[in-house]
Amino acid sequence: MKLLEDRIRKEGIVLPHNVLKVDSFLNHQVDPELMFEVGKEFAKQFADKPVTKILTVESSGIAPAVMTGLAMHVPVVFARKHKSLTLTDDLYTADVFSYTKQTTNKISIAKRFIKPDDSVLIIDDFLANGQAVEGLLTIIDDANIKVQGIGIVIEKTFQKGRALITKRKIPLVALAQIASLENGQVQFVKSV
Repeated sequence: MKLLEDRIRKEGIVLPHNVLKVDSFLNHQVDPELMFEVGKEFAKQFADKPVTKILTVESSGIAPAVMTGLAMHVPVVFARKHKSLTLTDDLYTADVFSYTKQTTNKISIAKRFIKPDDSVLIIDDFLANGQAVEGLLTIIDDANIKVQGIGIVIEKTFQKGRALITKRKIPLVALAQIASLENGQVQFVKSV
């Protein structure tokens, strides 16, 4: 998605340890117009799939997931990372390690929001080592629901996340694929 790649080139900041900071438009400050275009693109890419719900993990996946849900006319459910007084019982849970925060979170989804007849699309902001997606897939497996695909805003192709997904034969669409962050420069995978 050229619009997204251009924005990454213009505003993305490469940090040590293969971290790409895109907090000016995706995961701190959100550009709703860009996220709406992202949502429409995911809706187009997965238009042939019988999606009943979008799943994501709080908090950075929420903006692209909501815009995808809007474009596909389906509800969005996000896995919560933090316990609350209202989220206590009857939960699906999984542990997720965050590379950028160097912490493990227990993510939770209330069982009443996903049912065996649901057919879900996972949307997330980044795919690197695949831990967030793996956590959602654990919940999906526990809930015995079907996953129709995974949409990722930015994929770091030089890390192992894609291999985890392709091993499970789940359709994967990444709107911006980064081949390298070497020398502080974002290099995208060349389109064929």
